Amino acid sequence: MKKNTVEISDHCKMSIVGIRDVQDIMSGKWKYMIVTALHFSGKMRFMDLKRLMDKIAPKVLSKELKDLELSNLLTRTICDTKPVTVEYELTDLGNNLNVIIKAMGDWGQRYRQSISRK
Repeated sequence: MKKNTVEISDHCKMSIVGIRDVQDIMSGKWKYMIVTALHFSGKMRFMDLKRLMDKIAPKVLSKELKDLELSNLLTRTICDTKPVTVEYELTDLGNNLNVIIKAMGDWGQRYRQSISRK
């Protein structure tokens, strides 16, 4: 007895692997919003990010920023100020996510409009 199988292209398989990589790197509730904020605002200090995402706990924000830094999506710069401030900025690799971020934002706005009409 032969099962019905669908032939999956190499392109599809590679796309699935790529999407899994993005999900692994960007997992977490806040990472997309952090990348979006840094993309539109440029350099931001920790407390500015915290204020923008008012419901995020400082410990969670710190962890998400460290994860993004380890993934080479942002840089962390300690400024020579009193008191010491830390600035975060997207790397070129992080800025390359702007296509995904814009597409997600556009889709989310269309989705919100479509469900609000019902």
